[in-house]
Amino acid sequence: MNSIELQVEGMSCGSCVKHVNAALQPLAGVGEVTVDLDHGRVKVTGDVQSKVLISALTEAGYPASLLAADSDERVRKTSGFGGSSCCCH
Repeated sequence: MNSIELQVEGMSCGSCVKHVNAALQPLAGVGEVTVDLDHGRVKVTGDVQSKVLISALTEAGYPASLLAADSDERVRKTSGFGGSSCCCH
């Protein structure tokens, strides 16, 4: 199993965490999803490609980018700007 960490835009509350989990958990190959709301990050363990995760998050209204394995630096922005579909926005 590998681990992928993403920076996710637009998460602001517990409802957002539920939406992010709901977008990622059903994907083939996803084992565990850990959401860090305070830092706007999501860690996914399993056998799934980062582009699949980013696409699912973008479709759910949460633009995401892949984080470098050993740093907090974003290595690429793969989706446009936009807000979440959360009631808090």
